[in-house]
Amino acid sequence: MKYDPSLLSDGESIVTQFRPHYRMLLIPMGWFVLILIGLIALAWIGDMWWYLNDILLLIVVVAFVLLVIWPVIKWWFTLYVLTTERLISREGVISRSGVEIPLENINNVLFHQSVIERVLKSGDLMIESAGQSGQVRFDNVWRPDEFQALLYRTREDRTRGLSEQGQPDAGDPTQQLERLARLHQQGSITDEEYERSKRRLLEGL
Repeated sequence: MKYDPSLLSDGESIVTQFRPHYRMLLIPMGWFVLILIGLIALAWIGDMWWYLNDILLLIVVVAFVLLVIWPVIKWWFTLYVLTTERLISREGVISRSGVEIPLENINNVLFHQSVIERVLKSGDLMIESAGQSGQVRFDNVWRPDEFQALLYRTREDRTRGLSEQGQPDAGDPTQQLERLARLHQQGSITDEEYERSKRRLLEGL
């Protein structure tokens, strides 16, 4: 499953997209294996295999569906997407939910890895952004340190592009200043970029 290109805005392109790390499947599958071993041992040691055959089979089937099939389906329908404008997460099989964070609203990106996660090259990201989203957690990200660096680079490119849009070479300087102020108020450009662009416009008057 890939992100639908028709949902992209004009000029927007996908930088990278991926499903969560397979680590999210290891724990439920591990529990299934333990349950299976325990049931076989219980029936064999207690010499009850033939008496409990149907019950054990039912337990194994239910455990397989809940601990193997369902986690795989959730993993398959979970998608993380980084575009030139947004950071997106999508999850859900029948009912879908997701988060979209404009890159210019991202203030900070933190990642965490345990020892096992470092070995498996996975980890979790905490995205701090302006607006209503606040903090958003992205779990089981492949190579979170590399993705963090890529996210910062993409955000810088986005901010630079918006800043250049706020500095047109032609037009009424008053309108340019008003447009620049709107970009700054919306959080599309930083304070430093706003002051630098404003000073350049005023010097050209």
